[in-house]
Order: sequence, then C-alpha cells, then structure tokens
Amino acid sequence: METPQTADGDSTETDRFRTARERFDRVDREITRQMNRLGIPALRVALGIVFVWFGGLKVIGGSPAADLVAATVYVVPAELFVPILGVWEVLIGLCLLYRPLIRVGILLLFLQMPGTFLPIVLLPEVVFVTFPHELTVEGQYIIKNLVIIGAAIVVGGTVREGEGKPE
Repeated sequence: METPQTADGDSTETDRFRTARERFDRVDREITRQMNRLGIPALRVALGIVFVWFGGLKVIGGSPAADLVAATVYVVPAELFVPILGVWEVLIGLCLLYRPLIRVGILLLFLQMPGTFLPIVLLPEVVFVTFPHELTVEGQYIIKNLVIIGAAIVVGGTVREGEGKPE
C-alpha cells in the first residue's frame, strides 16, 4: 500500500511527523523556559527549608543527627553544642529564604560544612560499613552534603543578579 503524497512530493505521514515534532519542540521549549525561570529560586527555598528544619530539630532536641554531632565534637558538651549548631543552621536557612541575606547565609553555610565531614575522619566506623565505598545511614547523611554544597554554589552564583553581568 502506498503512502499518500502531497503536491510537493512529501508524504502526509512525514508532514504529520514534522507537525508533531514542532508541537513537541514548542512544549519542550516552554517547559525548559519555566524550569530555567523557577529552578534557582526553588533550589534556594529548598535549601532554606532544609536548614531551618534540620536546625530546628537540633534546637528542640529532636534531631536524629544529635548523637553523631555529640560523638564528633566531644570537646564541647552536646547539650550546649547541638542547640548552638541548630541555631546556626536555622540562621543559614533564614538567610537563604530572605534574598538580601543570601551572602550571609552562604558564608555561614561554608563555615559550617567542613565540620559535617569530620565524622569521616574521626568516626569512620560510624560512617562506613566497608571502607571506602559502603556507607552506613550516617555516612549517607554526611555524603549528601556534597549536593548541598553544589546547590549553595549555584545559589551563591546569583547574588549579583540585577547588578549587571558577573565579573
């Protein structure tokens, strides 16, 4: 059976395919445009919420990470250090949620982040089931901070928006 031809010799199936492809392309461009428009603000708000939430849990004594923090920073009493760390994290989150304070939040975040990796060195038996590849739940909790660092770099890269081109 022959495929019907148009006046210029193209098949109607080819036209339908081209039309479908053009529609898909328009929809894809619009979705991409919206993701580009909303992505960084969503990332900033998500980071802010994570820090407020996790920090708040440390302040009220409900953090599952409190024991790990206490075991890592054993030179300061846990009942003092964990809530202070929680307040620090809440401040990071609030700064990220309030756009004029992003720089402050990023600074506080990058001052805090090295400490989150201390258990890898100080408590490897808590972090690894098998060194160096099989992580415990605590180890996974620590390694996910790499994503937080990456997200903070992306958000931090926006602090000059509206001031012209970045230098």
